[in-house]
Formats: sequence, C-alpha cells, structure tokens
Amino acid sequence: MGRTGEGIVHTHRTKKMVKEEQELANRPDNTAFTQQRLPAWQPMLSAGIVIPGFVIIGLAFIGIGVALFVTSHSIQVLELDYTGVENTEPCYRCSDPSSKNCVCTLEFSIDSLFEGPVFFYYGLTNYFQNYRKYGASRDDNQLSGDLDYFKSPGNDCAPYQYNSNNKPIVPCGAIANSMFNDTFKLYQIIRGSKKLVPFDGKGIAWWTDYNIKYRNPSVTPLKNAFNDTVKPLFWSKPAYELDPTDPANNGFINQDFLVWMRRAALPDFRKLYRRITEGDYAKGLPAGNYSLEIAYNYPVMSFDGRKKVVLSNVSWMGGKNEFLGIAYLVIGSLCVVMSIVMLIVYAKFKFPEED
Repeated sequence: MGRTGEGIVHTHRTKKMVKEEQELANRPDNTAFTQQRLPAWQPMLSAGIVIPGFVIIGLAFIGIGVALFVTSHSIQVLELDYTGVENTEPCYRCSDPSSKNCVCTLEFSIDSLFEGPVFFYYGLTNYFQNYRKYGASRDDNQLSGDLDYFKSPGNDCAPYQYNSNNKPIVPCGAIANSMFNDTFKLYQIIRGSKKLVPFDGKGIAWWTDYNIKYRNPSVTPLKNAFNDTVKPLFWSKPAYELDPTDPANNGFINQDFLVWMRRAALPDFRKLYRRITEGDYAKGLPAGNYSLEIAYNYPVMSFDGRKKVVLSNVSWMGGKNEFLGIAYLVIGSLCVVMSIVMLIVYAKFKFPEED
C-alpha cells in the first residue's frame, strides 16, 4: 500500500515537472529585447521646443505654398467647350444624335506664345467613370491577351459580353464599349491658309499599362486573334484597326484605348489626347489665329454632360493646381497663428502678473 502511494506521488511529481519544463521552453529568451528593457528616448516637449517648432514649420509651409501658387499662376491653360448646347455654337448641329460623321470647327486666337511642350486634352463633365458596376465591367484576362477569354468573355462584362448573334465581344465590358472617339485636327491660320499643327500620340498612356497590365495576343497578324469575335457595339472599327498608320499601336496597347481604360476618380475630368512637341511648334504655339477641326462622334447630351478641349503646358510641379498652393498657405498660416496663441498662453501662466 505504501509503495503504491509513493508511485502515485512520484508519477504526479513527474508530470508536474514535465509541465513546468514545457512552460519554460515556451517562454521567450530572457534578453533585453524580448523583455523590453532596451534603452529608450522619449522627448520632453516644452514651450521652448514646441513654439519655435510651430513657427519653423509654418514658415516652411508658407514658403512652399507661395512657390506653388506663383508657379501655378504661370501655367498657361486654354479651355474650349464644344458641346454645342446653344444654336449659336459651332458644334450645335453635330450635337443632334441623328447626325452622323459630323465635323465642326472652332476658331480661336492666342495673344502670346503658348510655351511648349503643349499638352492637348479632351474633357468630359458629369461622367461617372468611378461608378462601381461600370468599373467592374471588363475582363482583365481578355485584356492581358488570353485567347481563351476571347471566345468566352467573363460574366462581369454583361450586358456587353455577347452581341445579339451570341458572338463574343472583344474587348468586352461597359468601359471599352464607351471609349471616347471624337478626333481632332489643329491648324494655324497664316495669311488665310491653314498649316497643320503636328500631334504626337506616343507615350501618352501610363508605362505600366502599356508594358505590364495590357497585352496583345501572341498571334501574327493580330487580326487573326479576333476571328469569330465582334467589336464593341459603339465602336466604328475593331481593336486591331484603331490606328491604321501605326501597326504597333493597335489592339489592347493602343495609346488612346489605354488612356480611356484608366478610369477617372471624379465626374469632371480630362484625359491626355496628344502632345504638341514637333516641328515648328516644339517651343510652343505662336501667337495668332487657330482652327480646331472636330470629328464629333461622342454623345453626351443624354446625360447632361459637356465636352471640351484643353490646351495646357506644365511646370516642375505638374499641371495647373491652385488648390495645392492654397492648402500649404492655409496650413502654414494656422501653424504660425497657433504658435502665437501658445506663446501668449505660456507667457500668461508662466509669468503671472503681480498684484
């Protein structure tokens, strides 16, 4: 009886010892790092540090804000609305949805040299490209050149997945189907004759879109990859013929297509159409009279939208953006004001007036 009891106690002690050993093994190493005993430094903020700090930050922000604001004002921007809402506007007859292959002309003048390089944009208003269902209406596998998805587009593309004859649409989806298709030609009027201003359409899309995100199928000629498929319903020509002058600028790596497929965040936006960087206009657009010939194809009246073209140059800070400079000025001014308030409070409570 005694031996049996001693065996039970011995077994109980053994289990307890094993449990303690396991607990010790699971504990982190007893080092300064694991036990958080490393030396640390904690700033002791005082009025002598905070108040000058606010002043320095405020003055720095004000300086940056002034530089941004002045630079923004030096950027030249010319906007021309060509929606054609009023019957007195040049493009009024083209805004009628029943008009086909309509061409209108806008005349304008530039008073002084419009310094180059000049960027030519098209702009749309009241157009919600950030709408979720619209943004999801695409097939990324198809746009990456996977031929399997040419025959069977993804369900996200519906209702622009198949046409009425059940043939797959390539590229499918609402974004591709609604691609902007107005075209422009700019002329300088010199002694009554028109001189074409050359446009440069290379490299207007994001590098990552052109080289990584979108790819054409590895099929030669490219047209064969689109066999037994149809173009988007609102397109006038298939993807492999978007640029008849440059075979390398067709399919899913067409520059205009890539620019359109990168959705805008706001309902009023502009997208890069061309650059003016060549020939006699490399240094900019000289003062004088100009004529803009517009092939009016894109309807916007049904959703109360508007269309415009924008000519702009850029600076070290990018395009014209007064908000950024104003934001820096406001934050810098608030920092300076707060430093003055803190100085007054500190002086009042640090050195109380004697009776």
